[in-house]
Amino acid sequence: MTITMYQASVPVFTHMLTSLSGVLDKAEAHAAAKKLDPAILPATRLCPDMFPLSRQVQIACDFAKGTAARLAGVEIPSYPDTEKTIPELKERIAKTVAFLATITPAQVDGSEGRDISLKVGPQEMHFKGLPYLISFSLPNFYFHATAAYAILRANGVDLGKMDFLGVKRPTA
Repeated sequence: MTITMYQASVPVFTHMLTSLSGVLDKAEAHAAAKKLDPAILPATRLCPDMFPLSRQVQIACDFAKGTAARLAGVEIPSYPDTEKTIPELKERIAKTVAFLATITPAQVDGSEGRDISLKVGPQEMHFKGLPYLISFSLPNFYFHATAAYAILRANGVDLGKMDFLGVKRPTA
């Protein structure tokens, strides 16, 4: 059995972004219970030289929508990076998941050899579709999703591995 480019990308991004939205639900409940200013957690960093939670979520969404669009050969939707609250971050995730739902297997499958070019800072990067997905996009996507989780976990939000994975914990 083989896995297709679509199976390795769009459903993976959709699942993990949905999980990240659930993690943000728990962060929102934590902030309300602790009577924290709603802007505190989105501005929190894991380390001083790392991006804050808000930017980690933005970048995870950008990798998901950018990768899917490039593999499908469609225009990447542009979102301003203005989210300052957890509900705004959840809305960005929802917009990204809605975009991913428009991408079909027929658009992505067969993109293993597609030429992909993108600019990262001042550097122009060139890939073929499969190495772009496997060696660049997925690792970066997971890095930023993991950083978002870690920021919240380090700040007392009651999260576990199953929250990150998007698996419901048994209650009894």
